[in-house]
Amino acid sequence: MAAMKILHVVGFKNSGKTTLVSRWVRLLKEQGCTVSVIKQHGHHGKHGKLKMPDATTDSMKFFQHGADLSIVSGGGAVQIMLNETPNFTRMKQLATNDHPDVLLIEGFKEEPGPKVVLVKEKSDWKELKQLQDIKLVVGSPELNTSYPLIASREDVEQLDTWLLNWLKGD
Repeated sequence: MAAMKILHVVGFKNSGKTTLVSRWVRLLKEQGCTVSVIKQHGHHGKHGKLKMPDATTDSMKFFQHGADLSIVSGGGAVQIMLNETPNFTRMKQLATNDHPDVLLIEGFKEEPGPKVVLVKEKSDWKELKQLQDIKLVVGSPELNTSYPLIASREDVEQLDTWLLNWLKGD
């Protein structure tokens, strides 16, 4: 694949974003693509913070003592922890350091880039239709939109076909 393809999957809480991104990661991997994902953890309140490793791990000891960055390797995986919340541009740099074929971005509605918009409730569309660069709307069949529409999040065959066509540039 030539240039990296970037696609945002956006919508409100519990609209199916993580389910769709997870499915598409698997599909893209089956197609032989390398895939990176950025997720915006949008849950607020006491669940707003990310779940961190156990405080007794070496990586957390480094983190708690002020390391700006802690990288741990083992068991065929690498864990990277930053002691800050970088801006979106920096997160894209981190996620694309290995030059993946596809970067899927869950959330970050206001950031520029092509978007698949998941609509759980018809009333959600009033705000979501204001977004820029919408490529596909998924959700309520009764929506009045000029964008391509897949009426149901459950229509996985149509969703997968759309993604593969998007990947080819159709």
